[in-house]
Amino acid sequence: MMRQFGAPLLAITLSVSGTAFAEGDLYIYNWSDYTAPDLVEKFEAETGINVIIDSYDSNETALAKLQSGATGYDIVVPSQHFVEIMIKEGLLQKVAVHQMENFGNVDPRWTYPSWDPDQEYSAPWNWGSASFSYRADLYSGSGASLSEFFEPSEEVCGRLGVFEAPDEVINMANLYLGLPYCSEDPAEMTRVQELLVNQKPCVTAYSSEGLNDRLANEDVIMSAHWNGYSKKGREAGADIVYAYPEEGIVGWYDSVVVPVGASNIDNAKIFMNFMMDPENAAIQSNFSHYANAIMGSEAYLDESLSTAAELNVPADVPVIFGEACSPAAQKLIDRVWTKVLQ
Repeated sequence: MMRQFGAPLLAITLSVSGTAFAEGDLYIYNWSDYTAPDLVEKFEAETGINVIIDSYDSNETALAKLQSGATGYDIVVPSQHFVEIMIKEGLLQKVAVHQMENFGNVDPRWTYPSWDPDQEYSAPWNWGSASFSYRADLYSGSGASLSEFFEPSEEVCGRLGVFEAPDEVINMANLYLGLPYCSEDPAEMTRVQELLVNQKPCVTAYSSEGLNDRLANEDVIMSAHWNGYSKKGREAGADIVYAYPEEGIVGWYDSVVVPVGASNIDNAKIFMNFMMDPENAAIQSNFSHYANAIMGSEAYLDESLSTAAELNVPADVPVIFGEACSPAAQKLIDRVWTKVLQ
């Protein structure tokens, strides 16, 4: 994904003749800069469906939008634990993904996942991790520990970027402190709060936008980051290194789902099936620089993806995927984050 945010409403329309087309529109609500333009063009050309894309900046924003009622969107792309929350809250429609023609292309490692055990609601998009990145030419550390991010040195203090939303930041803090995700223990969450409040004087910006721009411009020399987006920043010319701290990194897996109230359900199903085609999954991965769950896509992937350090986790670094928290745990998370941002 680039999991980069704030893009304006985007409408892409192609007029193609000579093929049997579906009718109507498809309204996609996705992370910004996380939908490959070539993919949209190919989908429109093959189906005749007009795609309109709007963007959000966090899972929390997408969830709040769906909770507010009918959104007008036909497709949303949340992470695994938010899929589980949306299912439990009755915000998603069953679309029998496991019965779709291209479902057989999904790597068995990712079929019938815990957040959608009957594969009724979700089709795969991309997956990756969250950690922190740093400017290797400006920073003397090695990214070996989360202490470098949460207890920054004088070298980093005042030039540190942190995600705007709490989800992955608090999970990273849990990894550093050796605490479980989604704790309902106020004492444990007080430790998380103290860590983040003590970090705050060193933070330049709490933002999930412009991560690579701030690193490239030297506004920060360290930032919370996503692996594929960090790769994009490195390939753009900045000496950015994605860290693999010994305590572990936060895993995420994004899926295509259909919200309740969607107006173009048939078109949404066509799109979900389209995304499980190996060539199409590769187009998306080549754009986002994140891995996908579709077997056969490797034949179409850019060579740089298979060798990139950002996509190859060292064997001794744990990858712990985010979980759907209980209401009690989420209340503590919200309380901590409110305190941090005060």
